[in-house]
Amino acid sequence: VQLQASGGGLVQPGGSLRLSCAASGNFFSIDGMGWYRQAPGKQRELVATITRGGRTNYRDSVKGRFAISRDNAKNTVYLQMNSLKAEDTAVYYCNADIRSLQSYTYGLWGQGTLVTVSS
Repeated sequence: VQLQASGGGLVQPGGSLRLSCAASGNFFSIDGMGWYRQAPGKQRELVATITRGGRTNYRDSVKGRFAISRDNAKNTVYLQMNSLKAEDTAVYYCNADIRSLQSYTYGLWGQGTLVTVSS
């Protein structure tokens, strides 16, 4: 099972990007999914999470600008990022709670995608 993230890139302040993260492989289902980020010299921090039922949670600094969503049929989570700021620059990682075919659950990380906000 793996998570493949995409959608990062260079964007000007005030611009938008949409990140995607798709799970592939053999598993039963996916519980919670989320996005985290790590800026240079800083610890990884939570950006947003979403339950299988669609309940969301955001860090304060992105509320009103970012939106997390998921497509359970495609095993994919998205992060729509609007009004981007320089301080949003980081490597963004997706995370998923995978429920295996043997009915145990484990956390899985994607490989990260770089978002750079700069003029």
